[in-house]
Amino acid sequence: MNSAVQNMVTSLVLMQVGKRIPFENPDVLNYARMAYVAIQVIILGTYYFISTKIKAKDDKTVLKYVEPPNPMSGQSEGELVTTTVRDYDLAEVSKSLKGVYMGIGIIAVMHLYFNFTQPLFMQSCLGLKGLYDSKMVQLYILGHPAEGDLKRPFKATASMFGAAAPGPQTDNATIQAAEKRTAKKDE
Repeated sequence: MNSAVQNMVTSLVLMQVGKRIPFENPDVLNYARMAYVAIQVIILGTYYFISTKIKAKDDKTVLKYVEPPNPMSGQSEGELVTTTVRDYDLAEVSKSLKGVYMGIGIIAVMHLYFNFTQPLFMQSCLGLKGLYDSKMVQLYILGHPAEGDLKRPFKATASMFGAAAPGPQTDNATIQAAEKRTAKKDE
């Protein structure tokens, strides 16, 4: 099943389950808060563990790809990126951590300022699902080989409607064309 559809179905099921939880009871609310905090600590700890594994492995394999152009920038050609597997993976972990921090901030505002309680329950469950679905967890904790969807650079995931954003291009012709463009700019 498509990941976006799976997330939507999971969210709908969690909303229905969350409606049946008596958050008016202060004990239940405190348990929901504790569960949310515990799960966020687990997620942050897992990403910290992954980053230490990446640094310990220290994979200096060169990774070249052409990043697709930003549609808002007006550029027609992508930019050549030359990095190592270690740096690429650390950047991916950093992106994931930014997403976790953003989610914590949004939930904190929704819960503390607007007094919404159901998102605590939902994000507790969806946070664990997102962690399990993370490509870094698949590679470094579950030990899946870097093949298919887990091959670096990671392809953009398809949306719920089937259209995927253009991902990084790794074919030699595109990389050589980008290198020529970069060489011309440097002259």
